Amino acid sequence: MTKIVVLDGQPLNPGDLHWTEVEAMGETTIYERTAREDIVPRADGADCVFTNKTPLDRTTLEALSCLRFIGVLATGYNIVDVAAAKERGIVVTNVPAYGTASVAQHVFALLLELTQQVGHHAETVRSGRWMESLDFCYWDHPLIELEGLTMGIVGFGSIGKAVARLAQVFGMNVLIHSRRPPPELPADIRWVDVDTLFRESDVVSLHCPLTPETEGLVNAARLATMKPGAFIINTGRGPLVVEADLAEALNSGRIAGAGLDVLSVEPPKAGNPLLHARNCFITPHIAWATRAARARLMRIAAANLRAFLAGAPVNVVG
Repeated sequence: MTKIVVLDGQPLNPGDLHWTEVEAMGETTIYERTAREDIVPRADGADCVFTNKTPLDRTTLEALSCLRFIGVLATGYNIVDVAAAKERGIVVTNVPAYGTASVAQHVFALLLELTQQVGHHAETVRSGRWMESLDFCYWDHPLIELEGLTMGIVGFGSIGKAVARLAQVFGMNVLIHSRRPPPELPADIRWVDVDTLFRESDVVSLHCPLTPETEGLVNAARLATMKPGAFIINTGRGPLVVEADLAEALNSGRIAGAGLDVLSVEPPKAGNPLLHARNCFITPHIAWATRAARARLMRIAAANLRAFLAGAPVNVVG
């Protein structure tokens, strides 16, 4: 019988989903989390392993002689040494495009918090301030209308396209930058070079992959070119941003605010300068985590394993 081990199932399924489809394919052991020193003992003898953020490096793979399949419970697969897996004949799969709608939605959750300060104003009402107000209304942050502003989107894959559609619903102008200009674009979306995008946008939203070329994309030099009222949104990868540079730009008033769902180190260390930066909203890497998105992820991950066992693997990386 196929032996299946899930190394870190808690983030995907904290209890509101079921592993039934995976369990139907073999003897399945599910761990909520796995420390590095426990990976080999727990996965020893397994034919198939699922991992989200538990690293599977060359040394680990060499110790798992029975392993034939790794299913990454995410789109990004940098936690697996894909080259080492390929050398050993281990198939590695990922789960693309499961969270497109949820991540795009989270982009605007962050942006609307920045422009309307809903949480802050709701808290002032809860504390009794409205009851004491001399007027029928009050606000103590600028309230910003999105219509007519320019959204700059770096990366124009499925999520970037979904963000562009939502931006247009809000009446925003849309600029995009990708490594190459798309062969076709709607007439009201314009491709520009990355420096023009930062210079002309009121909101810059990051949706590009993390590569040597994009690491540190948001840095002091680019922030210096942005409009003083501009916002940065990052639901992509933490290292796209030089965090000290962004914190300085926020604290000095160089730009107006930032909404971040990812940081360079997760969970963050106490010294991360963005944790206390001015007008910086940080959520704990949850843009992907709606129940609908997680259910899709689980279905696709199970389908990846089913296809592998049938001899026709899909969503293979590397």
